[in-house]
Amino acid sequence: MAHEGIPPPRRLATPACRSAGQVLAYLIAAWLCALPASAQEETLHVERLSFTGVQHVDVDDLESVLATRESSWLPWGRKHRLVSDQLQADLGRIAAYYADRGYPQARVTRYDVRREEGAGNGVSITIHVDEGEPVLLEEVQFYGFESLSPDDMARLKAAVPLRVGQPRRVTDLQASRSRALALLRERGYAYATVDTLEAQGSAPARIYVILAATAGPQARFGPITIAGNHTLRGRNVLEQLVFKEGEPYQWSKLQDSQRRLYQLELLQFANIETTRGGEGQPVDVPVQITVSEGKPRRLSLGLGFGSEEKARATLNWRHVNFYGGARKAGIETKFSSLDRGVRVSFEEPSWGRYGLVLSTSVQSWFSDETAYDLATSGGRVTLTKELGWRDPVRQRQATTTASLSLVNEYEDYQISNEALLDPEFRDTLIALGLDPTTGEGEGVLRAIALDFQHNTTANLLNANSGYIAAVHLEQAGRWVSGDWDYFELTAEGRFYRPLAGRAVLAVRGRAGSFFGADDIELHVPFFKRYFLGGSGSLRGWNRFQVAPLSRDGFPLGGHAVFESAVELRMPVMGNFSMVAFLDAGNVWANSWDFRLNDLRYAAGPGLRYQTPIGPVRADVGFQLNPILGLKVDGEPETRNWRLHFSIGQAF
Repeated sequence: MAHEGIPPPRRLATPACRSAGQVLAYLIAAWLCALPASAQEETLHVERLSFTGVQHVDVDDLESVLATRESSWLPWGRKHRLVSDQLQADLGRIAAYYADRGYPQARVTRYDVRREEGAGNGVSITIHVDEGEPVLLEEVQFYGFESLSPDDMARLKAAVPLRVGQPRRVTDLQASRSRALALLRERGYAYATVDTLEAQGSAPARIYVILAATAGPQARFGPITIAGNHTLRGRNVLEQLVFKEGEPYQWSKLQDSQRRLYQLELLQFANIETTRGGEGQPVDVPVQITVSEGKPRRLSLGLGFGSEEKARATLNWRHVNFYGGARKAGIETKFSSLDRGVRVSFEEPSWGRYGLVLSTSVQSWFSDETAYDLATSGGRVTLTKELGWRDPVRQRQATTTASLSLVNEYEDYQISNEALLDPEFRDTLIALGLDPTTGEGEGVLRAIALDFQHNTTANLLNANSGYIAAVHLEQAGRWVSGDWDYFELTAEGRFYRPLAGRAVLAVRGRAGSFFGADDIELHVPFFKRYFLGGSGSLRGWNRFQVAPLSRDGFPLGGHAVFESAVELRMPVMGNFSMVAFLDAGNVWANSWDFRLNDLRYAAGPGLRYQTPIGPVRADVGFQLNPILGLKVDGEPETRNWRLHFSIGQAF
């Protein structure tokens, strides 16, 4: 495509270099011939693969494109054979890898293959690389973007990865073109095109890059057609769209609408694309939605084991098109040493004119905690609104969710026998309305809860970038009546930052408090109190072991909590990764009584194994400042470390 005013690009001159593959083929043959006959017949394994001269690229990334790989150091791990044809092909891959990253003169000068001492048929390969001089960007120019505002142009220039003085990388060229095109289409230019052109700079190893755009007319969303739906009505599909016919065209709205369609669960496939619908570039762009429905009834059985729940079993039946409209209904049962029960749920995916999600659940559930036993019967109704946001230039996305819940549950609970043995706690039991002899209590909890969450991560189960911010406000009693009267406010933040070598730094913080009542002991039920410890917080202790203690060393829970954690997650090999963590936190008896100079600390290592359902993890937490006077199973604590098994990251 010709662009007016743009100088014609010229082919870059690259110095001729001798074919490394031809020379090294002779070296391979000569080395093999020099081996004894028995060595030529046996299978050689690559025990070690290393490089010299590699300075400007990541060695791990370079190794990932090669067919020749190191064998596992584990006795049962996979062994990789030395194959001469693969090794010779890898020499070309190394040169191509460097060329794509701005080093067209890079070449392999030689390589060494040596027997590993004491390794049997294992060999060590050292590849020597001469990177040569890079081709550097001398200037980056933009043509055809006059339709964008000055602010948009400033954002685009700041977001494209092309930088003057940096090597010419193919991935940077592709990403710059993609971001420029996405911005134009986000601003309504549905037919925009962007070309990436290169021209010789002031020296042989210098170039300038031109991003040349043809914007075309600004467009609107045109007629919407739906194909592939059988039991799902077209109206139900349209309700999930965040755009309507006649609105200005916006690329991100197509992406958000497609994501919302997949959330229906009934659909195995959903695709939204624009079609020209004829010759030219019509202002009203036709939209074609293609879906494929799956089976509406789902039955799943789950078995597992964790350090807290021990053995567990779950049975879940769901109907994802209950009486049509992609409504969801389900029955869930679970049994473990920690909790068990049955829960019935229903969800309306689009309720009311504002596209709210209406969900209800009714349950009969029993929890067997260290500090108490709790039987819950009742239900809740929740209205949820989700808003999606995308930045096509910086390639970021976020989801903001707000929900309002009404809770109506009957609670029947009993304090642990260990707490009943503490005479100091007798007055507290009476104040809570509990039987001071049996520790039993009951009541109706009616509450209204507001939740807000802003999430920029791509994967909640195993996030490696972005952040999550959440706030929870709950009010029980007062105008909704009930047997308890309190306010609760909690705030939580999580932050994930990718580091070199695919490592991830993860940080979490949470704080919360009950408030609003003159006598907080009386108006907050015991089972709502804060406790820390376990696989998800302060991993040096077991579940519910960190809290204010009774005179006899029993954790009694509190009304203010603070906890934080820092993890360094590092890949090791294949699906395995290692974790180093530091946890801190504590629970205090009084509202808003945060004392950051009175925290408990735990640290230790962890192991992760990635599976299709999320990482399986094992953590060993060591108490850095043990709790004096803590009793476990009625005996003074003597073990200052804990081992935890679970599924999913700690946060």
